[in-house]
Amino acid sequence: MTMHTDGIHHITAFARDPQGNVDFYAGILGLRLVKRTINFDAPEVYHLYFGDEDGSPGTIITFFPWPDSRKGGIGGGQVGITTYAVPIGALSFWEERLRRYEIPVMKAERFGESYLQFSDNEGLRLELVERAEGEPSRRSFAGIPPEMAIKGFGGAVLFSTQAAKTMETLEQIFGMSRIGTEQGYTRFRAGGTIGQLIDVPDHDIEWGAGGAGTVHHIAWRARSYEEHQQWQAEVQRHGFQPTQIIDRQYFNAIYFRESGGILFEIATDPPGFAHDESAETMGEKLMLPSWFEPARAQIEANLLPIEVRVPEEPRS
Repeated sequence: MTMHTDGIHHITAFARDPQGNVDFYAGILGLRLVKRTINFDAPEVYHLYFGDEDGSPGTIITFFPWPDSRKGGIGGGQVGITTYAVPIGALSFWEERLRRYEIPVMKAERFGESYLQFSDNEGLRLELVERAEGEPSRRSFAGIPPEMAIKGFGGAVLFSTQAAKTMETLEQIFGMSRIGTEQGYTRFRAGGTIGQLIDVPDHDIEWGAGGAGTVHHIAWRARSYEEHQQWQAEVQRHGFQPTQIIDRQYFNAIYFRESGGILFEIATDPPGFAHDESAETMGEKLMLPSWFEPARAQIEANLLPIEVRVPEEPRS
């Protein structure tokens, strides 16, 4: 029997400037910095998580902001565009807000929906779309009222070097439904109400180059630890070689690279981001796994300071 994911758990990308990263995602987009920690494989680099008030699966974008990172090139083997969902009627608010911050915007149409497309301060491609589905935000920050605030992911556009094989993986492994093809895109739906619509261009795309301004991987949701083990077996059954289950403190993870070159992760919904600090104070303190605690002073000394703030609007 085919398994079914509820959609995107999180998306992880590369950046250079830690404070610029916080200014854009918290200060301009109004997301909550729900966790500040480090790259467990490179403790000199932050790992920053931005999402909704609770750090819910389907809302989290994470970054490795490394000042010495090379500039990347968006292309095949990556998430090409990360899609955020906003409430019905909110696009005009966001268009005006982005223009106030002198962020160029373009308008696009896919599958009968209107999109507002732009790039972050590092060149990562983003878009906003109005959707009725998904829980409304409870967060009010940086002049963004809850009724206009980002709900979480609307989905993503996957840039594949082998589009047909990537589509096959979405259907056969992840149980997504193929719901339509138009204007050179095929759309797939996962089971949830957020982060559930995935678009794949029908043509193969030349390889991109990893680095600042590109996505490292996209993670799909597993509801439980037991289901996570079943996902590992399912991926193996289809001829891929998933990693062992890795404890990432806030979720368990397995990884594999699908045939179109995109690094896929499957991540558990539990335990979430509030298990090592309170829900009220999430994101305020640098959190370290126990094995790094003895080196806290040295780690903190090597990291650039960051703060959540509202950036000043440019003066014309």
